[in-house]
Amino acid sequence: MKLFNVGAMRQATDGARLSATKDLVQRTLAQHGLVPHSGQTIKQETPVLPSLNSMLGQFTCRTGNADVVQLTVPEGAQFRRDTFTCPAGSRTYRTYIPASSVMGVTGVIMMLHGCTQTPDDFAIGTGMNALAEQHRFIVIYPAQSRGENAQSCWNWFSRGDQRRGKGEPSILAGIASLVAEEHGVFRDKTFVAGLSAGAAMAVILGETYDDVFAAVGAHSGLPMGAAKDVASAFAAMAGTALDPGPRPVSAVTTRTIVFHGTADATVHPSNGEAIARRAVDLNARQSIETECNGDAAGRRFTRVISSDLKRNPIVEHWAIEGQGHSWSGGHVAGSYTDARGPDASAEMIRFFYNSNDEDL
Repeated sequence: MKLFNVGAMRQATDGARLSATKDLVQRTLAQHGLVPHSGQTIKQETPVLPSLNSMLGQFTCRTGNADVVQLTVPEGAQFRRDTFTCPAGSRTYRTYIPASSVMGVTGVIMMLHGCTQTPDDFAIGTGMNALAEQHRFIVIYPAQSRGENAQSCWNWFSRGDQRRGKGEPSILAGIASLVAEEHGVFRDKTFVAGLSAGAAMAVILGETYDDVFAAVGAHSGLPMGAAKDVASAFAAMAGTALDPGPRPVSAVTTRTIVFHGTADATVHPSNGEAIARRAVDLNARQSIETECNGDAAGRRFTRVISSDLKRNPIVEHWAIEGQGHSWSGGHVAGSYTDARGPDASAEMIRFFYNSNDEDL
């Protein structure tokens, strides 16, 4: 999965800079065994690399066959396609309205795909539409524009896309607000989640638009302000993120659930720890931590719950042993999924709704 690329750097047109970028790409790919040495044959499962002029990043082999799998929509449900436009720009998005919503809508969840993924692919891999049918919530799947990022990555590492009222946060918060208003859903039942670059953007939305989103789900992502450009993005992915500095404690609480595989070679697991730590610092002056261990579908995990002094869960951090850069408990028909491990989708829904219901 590519978390960022040259195509996303809209001002990077200088020839010397491009040459240096190419060199950086070649060295980075070689370090991860993705560029063959002279005379070496690339194995069939190695991903085909796009032009170096259009990407910059690290790769993970694609899993599943989402390119050929069609997303089915149950009778009575809708999977609409719309376009949202505001002063910051426009994006297309898909909205899943479950058939069960006729009994009343319980909430809205925005799902932000990772690089090279599409809304349909992400819906298949996460299985979120099936959960929507079960629990009667609306799901929004925004699509990143190829014109804004050549590999469809959300521009989490760009300063212009890390601020309220600017860039992608403004567009995405606008989409969420529009859909929530359409279905009569308030802030306390409006949530955002994502994978990889989508998780990094979800975290940004949780901080810049805490008046829109009540909770955040981050899978294999990076903390707010972890990078400001391409060079610092490489460092952040390797586990050396920038310090974004202190942020005043908000008047409202944005709860956060984090999933990260301990074997993630694309985004270092320390980033998941940083997301959780920052969420606790921002939302609870004092916290109580509870740690438990378990296993699910053949993978062990450690789950740390941080609660406020009233025992209200504020942050959950799941570290999944041996898992790479993929959605835990996901469907093999989607990309970047690992069917083994806890069901991240179901656990996010449970956390979002702050429910002890065993059905969640």
